[in-house]
Amino acid sequence: MSSALASIIEGVLEDLDARKLPLSQLREQLAGAAAIRDAYGSLNIGQLALIAEVKRSSPSKGALASISDPAELALQYQNGGANVVSVLTEGRRFGGSIADLVKVRSAIDLPVLRKDFIVTEYQVIETRAIGADLLLLIVAGLSDSQLKDFHQLATELGLAVLVEVHDELEIERALAISPRIIGVNSRNLKTLEINRGAFARLLPLIPSELTRIAESGISTRSEVEEIEGLGAQAILVGETLVRASDPLTGIKLLLGK
Repeated sequence: MSSALASIIEGVLEDLDARKLPLSQLREQLAGAAAIRDAYGSLNIGQLALIAEVKRSSPSKGALASISDPAELALQYQNGGANVVSVLTEGRRFGGSIADLVKVRSAIDLPVLRKDFIVTEYQVIETRAIGADLLLLIVAGLSDSQLKDFHQLATELGLAVLVEVHDELEIERALAISPRIIGVNSRNLKTLEINRGAFARLLPLIPSELTRIAESGISTRSEVEEIEGLGAQAILVGETLVRASDPLTGIKLLLGK
């Protein structure tokens, strides 16, 4: 595990300890959770789908946008043609929160992805309890047994799972758990820099029957066209949209509408 990722996960675990509820209370929340929305269907629409992200900051770029009203931003994404909305819930490096996700989920009709560093069973259950429809599992941050167990638990809870990879070995590890959705993140977790060749190298290695998603560093229409040509069913875009003066126009420019 890279030092950058290990540092982020250390903070995630500290924050989890501070908010953790007894499992009985968490399961009570789970029983009252809103019905799951079909994230898988929203990503497989016969044309390139967009996951638009609510993201205030990042370890590599620092502050990106203040986003005083994440629900309003998510509504703009929905109105602009996004298919799924991603919400950062990690607070220390990304400025997100569970409260952001709850607000977004109640304001829009689209499926919601919880974008965080999931490293415990508790967080998987918590993800469903707070109303998310899609869960991120980062292969680089998990052992093989964790990856398998968390994927199975999430699936049993009704969540769709985006399994994120960064290299060829991680693709092999991901395929071992028979996922339906794999995302290629072009950001190097050691340096936090974008690897411009990652999509071209890795997307073709993912079986075509799976949903393939390109994540990070996507900012122009030409990049989107290239990614679509590589066989991706969806793109995940955060920084470009939160920095846009008008997110609706930003979406239309990216998708060529």
